[in-house]
This record gives sequence, C-alpha cells and structure tokens, in this order.
Amino acid sequence: MLLEERDYRIRAGFLGEFMENYMKLGLPIQRTHLGEPIGFFTSEIGELNHFISMWRWTDLAERTMKRAHMLADPGWGPYLASIKGLIDTQAIRILTPTSFSPLS
Repeated sequence: MLLEERDYRIRAGFLGEFMENYMKLGLPIQRTHLGEPIGFFTSEIGELNHFISMWRWTDLAERTMKRAHMLADPGWGPYLASIKGLIDTQAIRILTPTSFSPLS
C-alpha cells in the first residue's frame, strides 16, 4: 500500500474559493475515478493557506491508471479552469507505511 499526500499552498485570501470549487467540481470527478480519499486537511498553525489531500493506492500502477482516467474526464478541464491562479505551489509525496504503522 502507498499513501499519496498532495499539499497545495493556496494564494492568501483564496482558500475558501479554492475549496468551494474543489468540492463542487473537482471532488465528484475524483471520487468517480479515484475512489474515496483518506481525508482532506487545512492548516491553522504554522504556514497557513495549505490544502492537503491524502489518497491510498495499492501501487504506482493503480495510481497511474486511475489518474489517467480522471484526467481524460471531460469535466476535469472546467475544474482546472475554476482554480487557475489560486495555487502558489504544489508538493506531492508518495509515502510507504512502515511495518509498525497502524495504516499498513
């Protein structure tokens, strides 16, 4: 099993707009193609204006296949257009749980 952590730093003052567009346009498409996420998080202490999502994968091949289907969805382009200019930076990490992790 792999976990994918996607960390988006949103432009100051636009986190609400980003999350609204994501909930209405992006998340339904992702759920259709990727399945259910582990969770979504925002930052309140430390570096602010972050939106983090976490996804679970069997392996990288599953991730590649499911994301290819998502990216080909006709609704994905309009979603991307709705968040254009709202993201400062994006970091993606693929995490492998340790043998003693509760998630393994």
